[in-house]
Amino acid sequence: MPQRRVVTGRSQEPRQRFAEELRTLRTGSGTSLRALGERLGWDWSLFGKMEKGETLGSPEVVQALDTHYGTPGLLLALWELAAGDKSQFKERYRRYMALEAQAVSLWHFAVGVPPGLLQTPGYAREVLAAGRLVGGELEQQVTARLTRRDVLEGEGAPHFRTILSETVLRTPLDDMDAWQEQLRHLLVMSERRMVAIQVLPHRAGPHSLSHTDVMFLRLPGGRAVAYVESASRGELIEEAEQVERLQQMYDAVRDVALAPAESRRYIQQVLEEALCDRST
Repeated sequence: MPQRRVVTGRSQEPRQRFAEELRTLRTGSGTSLRALGERLGWDWSLFGKMEKGETLGSPEVVQALDTHYGTPGLLLALWELAAGDKSQFKERYRRYMALEAQAVSLWHFAVGVPPGLLQTPGYAREVLAAGRLVGGELEQQVTARLTRRDVLEGEGAPHFRTILSETVLRTPLDDMDAWQEQLRHLLVMSERRMVAIQVLPHRAGPHSLSHTDVMFLRLPGGRAVAYVESASRGELIEEAEQVERLQQMYDAVRDVALAPAESRRYIQQVLEEALCDRST
C-alpha cells in the first residue's frame, strides 16, 4: 500500500488545500474526471466541483477517494479541516475506515439492519431516507454506501461473516419490491465462498449483543480491532483485552445462531412469505 504522503508547498487555507490535493492525486494518476466518476459511481462533475473548491463532498465520497488513491486517512483528514466545526465525521470512524481497507477478514453482528456491505440500492435508499436525507444528498449517500461493497469484490477480497438478528429479517421495507430484492441479494451473497451469513433466531433468547452492532477486523499480522455502534454513538476499540472480551460475546452469539445452510433456508422462507403477502 502506498505510504501516506506529506503535503507540503500547498495552500494553507484548508478548503483550497483539500481541492489542490484532490487535483494533484487525480492528475498524478493520469485519470480523467469522467473515468474517475465511472470508477467510483458518482457523477464526474461532482469531482470537478470538489477540485475547484466549489463543494467539499460528503465524508463517504472522500473515503472512497482515499481508498481509490491508496491514501488511507489523508483526504479525510484534509476534508475534516476544510469542513471545520461542521464536521460530523469523527476521528474514530475515520480511522476505522482506513483499517477496514486493510482487513484480511471481517466478522459482524447486526441488530436491526443488514450491514452496509450487503445492502441493495433500494434498501440503502429507504433506510437513509428514514434518516431525513432527501434529493441529491440522499442519492449521493446511497452511492457512497454501495461503493463500500467493493470491499467484497475481487481476488483479494477478505472473508466476511455476518450474524443477522431475526429482527433484520422481520422488519420489511415499505417498498416490497425493494425488500424482496434485498432478501434475494442476501441469498446470492450467502452462496459466495468468502461470505458466510447466519441468522440468530428470537428463540435463542437474550444475549449480550442485543443492542449493539459490532464489526471486527482482522488486520495483516493477526491483530484484531472492533467497531461498536449503538443508536447514539460509535466507538473504535483497539485495546487487545477489550477486543477479546467482545470476541467472547460474539462467539457466544455465534454458538446459538443457525448454521449458514440453515440460515439460507430461513432467508428463503422469509422471501417466500413476502411473495405470498404481495400476491394476496
